[in-house]
Amino acid sequence: MKRSLAAALTTAALALGLAGLVALASCASPAQDGSAPDVAASPALIARGQYLTRAADCAACHTVPGGKAFVGGYPFKLPFGTMYSTNITPDRETGIGAWSDDEFVRALHQGIAKGGSHLYPAFPYTSYTGVSRDDAVAIKAYLFSLPAVHAPAKPNNFPFPFNQRWAMGFWNAVFLKDHRFSPAPALSAQQNRGAYLATALGHCGECHTPRNLGYGLKSDQQFAGAVLTGWHAWNITSDKTGGVGGWSDQQLTAYLNTGHADGHGSAGGPMGEAVENSLQYLTPEDTAALVAYLRTVPAHKGEDILTVNPAPPVMTASTAWGPGPQDTVTGLGKHVFEGACASCHQWNGQGQQTPYAALAGSQAVNDPGGLNLVQVLIHGERLHTARGGAYMPAFGSAYTDQELAAVANYVIGHFSGKDGKVTPAMVRKARSS
Repeated sequence: MKRSLAAALTTAALALGLAGLVALASCASPAQDGSAPDVAASPALIARGQYLTRAADCAACHTVPGGKAFVGGYPFKLPFGTMYSTNITPDRETGIGAWSDDEFVRALHQGIAKGGSHLYPAFPYTSYTGVSRDDAVAIKAYLFSLPAVHAPAKPNNFPFPFNQRWAMGFWNAVFLKDHRFSPAPALSAQQNRGAYLATALGHCGECHTPRNLGYGLKSDQQFAGAVLTGWHAWNITSDKTGGVGGWSDQQLTAYLNTGHADGHGSAGGPMGEAVENSLQYLTPEDTAALVAYLRTVPAHKGEDILTVNPAPPVMTASTAWGPGPQDTVTGLGKHVFEGACASCHQWNGQGQQTPYAALAGSQAVNDPGGLNLVQVLIHGERLHTARGGAYMPAFGSAYTDQELAAVANYVIGHFSGKDGKVTPAMVRKARSS
């Protein structure tokens, strides 16, 4: 292949991947011949499929907030256009109702839709390729049990060359390893179950693993953390400094079940959505398996090493209702925090009314770049689980870029002891993400 073509394909794959690995691109029509007959859907298969669909977090991408489940239409704004998720209800014209088991499995395993068109790697088939056929068929059975909703796919707004699906065939040849999950002999049955949940069904690596120039996963840095769609997906390796090696099993379990762990803050953004739509529904056995597997992931510092200071002197010297004598900072950031933030989060970082408001130990406020912190300040946060939840209003329309940058830097300094590096220009850029 000529270098110019290879460069063009690599650039296309990179840009298309920046969609956030969030949407199944489109469906074609003519049927693909399959060798295996469709499996008859029983109540037990449908129930199992519902559980697996939640574990695979399908709703997050294929459901517009406040809209009908799985009808697609969720927009993902990219630098080169907009991508929309598609309808995966059993409607035969606009959904997947005409798909056979073989066609559905092929989409999950190879990224090829009914009729042979390539799916963009925004749909995480590079992870779903590890899902067993039985589990894939169960997911299809559940989706087919839902009401069919006629919802034509919104056309993706991609200019040339990003609208050329055939280029994904070259990307797949380089980055797709079409194989099912195989238990590792060195791991226990519980750890292997957790590995299956994390690497295949739950596709954690799609967000938490750094990527190369071609937008393929860096397998030698699995789960070492990455920046994606304006959010920092934190290091979840067993590293005790930047990862979760210093978390207790109880803290990890609580974070997965509720989106909050005492001493480590609360989940937000895409991770909060994963907890709300997927992780909270795991059985206690599967949650324990996931935790057990994470303990086996080799420690990596990651490219952006983040250390958490759970007890900076300025914060610990403060009371719930006022800053301590060591807090000598003056200016705009402290003024905004005092007026808009302190009543919920409190000066000592413990949070009032709900533990979700605690800032002590939070990774977001320990990041000098303030990437996730700025996102939450602008867009707010809503997290609902059966065991609790959190709500933070959006402040993007109430404060200027300068004010939000100032309060972000004050929060970072007060609750981590680090110097914040947030600028008004960074806030302005985050508003559009």
